[in-house]
Amino acid sequence: MSHLRTWSCLTVAIVALLLPGTTRAQPSPSSPPPPAPIYHPPPEAAQVAPPPATPAPTDPQQGVPPPPSGSSTQQPTTTIPASPDPQETGTPPARPSDAPVAPPDPNSLRTRPHPPLTETGLAPQATATPPPPPEASGVLLDGRPRQGPFLSGTGSLTFVLHHTILGALGGLFTQGFAQEFKIDRDSREAMLAGTLIGAGLGFGASAWWQFNNWVDRPLGYFGIANSLVGAMFLGGFMDLLGDNRDVLAWSSFVGAELGAWLTAVIGGGQLPLNQGLLISSGAAWGLAYSALLLAIVHFSGTEVRGKTWADTLLIAPGIGAGALAIATMRYTPTSGQILRANTFGAGVGAFVLLVSGLVLGGFNQPTPYVLSFLGSAGAITTVSLLWEESVDRSATPTGSSGAKSRSKPYKGLW
Repeated sequence: MSHLRTWSCLTVAIVALLLPGTTRAQPSPSSPPPPAPIYHPPPEAAQVAPPPATPAPTDPQQGVPPPPSGSSTQQPTTTIPASPDPQETGTPPARPSDAPVAPPDPNSLRTRPHPPLTETGLAPQATATPPPPPEASGVLLDGRPRQGPFLSGTGSLTFVLHHTILGALGGLFTQGFAQEFKIDRDSREAMLAGTLIGAGLGFGASAWWQFNNWVDRPLGYFGIANSLVGAMFLGGFMDLLGDNRDVLAWSSFVGAELGAWLTAVIGGGQLPLNQGLLISSGAAWGLAYSALLLAIVHFSGTEVRGKTWADTLLIAPGIGAGALAIATMRYTPTSGQILRANTFGAGVGAFVLLVSGLVLGGFNQPTPYVLSFLGSAGAITTVSLLWEESVDRSATPTGSSGAKSRSKPYKGLW
């Protein structure tokens, strides 16, 4: 029994030694082929570009796998043509494109603000952007920015040219009257020297003054008008005392310079437009009313000589301008009031003079001139005092507190 057990153990040991070699000698089984990839159609949002063109299928019986049903709603399906058998065509099967799909345009998902609506329900119209102001040098003159390295203000060029030309004309005519405008060498040298010296003095004085004072446009323009009035006034006044041509030439030149420089010094570089317009209007109305008065006197039976006509018409503008220059210290009418008064006064006066002369049978009688004088003055006064622009609204009563002052609801500015 013991021998049988011994042989059994030996047999098991031999088999155990031979079994690993036999196992190692056996070939390993081949791995199964990988499963074929299952194609799923892309979602509806990703179908941006059409699929690439493929040859027509050879087997019409091949079907398309049904789309996945992930929701209760039925989505449209896309038919994909079946690819041909790779064994017959010799080409590998086409794989679905795994390129990322372009995201949607963010501008299509972004809201854009709209302009606010006005009271009429329409969008407000776009307003043009004003151009930037001109660059100034940073230096202030009389509280205003300097316009350039030489010219201080907008009226500086007119101011300098006016005084330069005025000086040249003064030198020319003073020396010309002294030499009786002869054409010999000495006379021409005297007139040339007077012209150049006068122009140089006028340029130097005006350039210095405008360099140190800010000059606006009204000063440049009204300085020309006032220099003419000054020349007329002083020339006519000196003509009353004598008829010397040299004296008349020098007095007219001095009067022109006085008129221009008094406007600059007293009126200032920033002469207001309404004040300059009021002074010039006074000179014009002084000339017109003096002519009407002389016509009334002349056609009333008193003969007026030509010298009297000339001297009166030369002096009257200066008197009118001086009177309204003094009035600017108390009254400050607007430019619109002054222009309106001038327009109505001139229109009414001319109309009355024309109609009166035609109705009465001629202009050789004083009545048309008297009526024209009165009509013009009345029109100027009425338009100046009884126009709505001259109302002082600060004195207008408001509410029940002003009920007691209804007899005088406002006061004028004159």
